[in-house]
Amino acid sequence: MVGVYYRPPNQDIEIDEIFYQQLAELSQSLVLVLMGDFNFPIICWKYDTAEREQSQRFLECVKDNFLTQLVRDPTRESALLDLLLVNREGLVGDVKVGGHLGQSDHEIIEFSILAEARQGASRTATLDF
Repeated sequence: MVGVYYRPPNQDIEIDEIFYQQLAELSQSLVLVLMGDFNFPIICWKYDTAEREQSQRFLECVKDNFLTQLVRDPTRESALLDLLLVNREGLVGDVKVGGHLGQSDHEIIEFSILAEARQGASRTATLDF
């Protein structure tokens, strides 16, 4: 599963909790790569700490679901707002932050997906008479 998420800066806690429930379900999938603007500027990802309750709750959700946050550099001015979360090691690599797209004030996050694509079984039925 590859997904993108945008969380408005002043989102209600109730909406956050709904997202956390969905994230808990998605994190059980074999492969989860989730990226987006999560708007939690005061989380210190180096030490996995946060001062405000809403930010602490998000950090707790990430830990409870065994997710790893891979972006290490600021993505908007000095804040690390844009995240790349995975539920397995080795899914992505070559994570880089830098450059702009259009008029955005956020830096671009570039990465490679390392997992090989698996082809599902064919659903075409062949009849033999």
